[in-house]
Amino acid sequence: MMTVGPALRRGLSWTLRSVPPMLPTPALPFHRPGWIYEEKYDGWRIMAYKQGAAVRLLSRNGIDYTGRFRALAAAIASLPDVTLLLDGEVTAFDAHLLSRRAFLHPDPPAVVTPPIYIAFDCVQASGRDLREHPLGARREVLERLIADHHLLFPARRLPAHGLAAWAEVQRRGYEGLVAKDESSAYRGGRTRSWLKVKSSR
Repeated sequence: MMTVGPALRRGLSWTLRSVPPMLPTPALPFHRPGWIYEEKYDGWRIMAYKQGAAVRLLSRNGIDYTGRFRALAAAIASLPDVTLLLDGEVTAFDAHLLSRRAFLHPDPPAVVTPPIYIAFDCVQASGRDLREHPLGARREVLERLIADHHLLFPARRLPAHGLAAWAEVQRRGYEGLVAKDESSAYRGGRTRSWLKVKSSR
């Protein structure tokens, strides 16, 4: 298995520019044509930068978690693209496949999964800046990149109708959902092209 050495923790001469994450705006349950609905996870938002064999996992505030999630960094380093920037969430799941941020703390309660990287966007791939591409096209690239990997998964899509998606969130006890305009570009900072609906579980 690939290991994460000191160079991955320190970072090298990065050519990828730091890109602020796209942040959803709170909303109430709704349905809108042309939008998709994804499970919202309870974890740590992480931007994953890859350049050659070097990887950095940075929080939305710029905190480096590469050393803490070494297995995830190694998994991303193994992806074939030379340069890569993924946006996602690190979390872990219980026996009911519900995500819990508390499982990422030292000495968590019983956990059935190791830390998992749930990727919900691909910002750069193979030297191409994908931010102006629509979300649907970026998702296709993302699914191709991380197919069949046991530590990297795309965000789970919910039913196509927003109110049916919200009903599933409530039925299964998920953290909530994130609704996204499938034609939208990737814009760092708070946006209304992504809307989050949180559950009161």
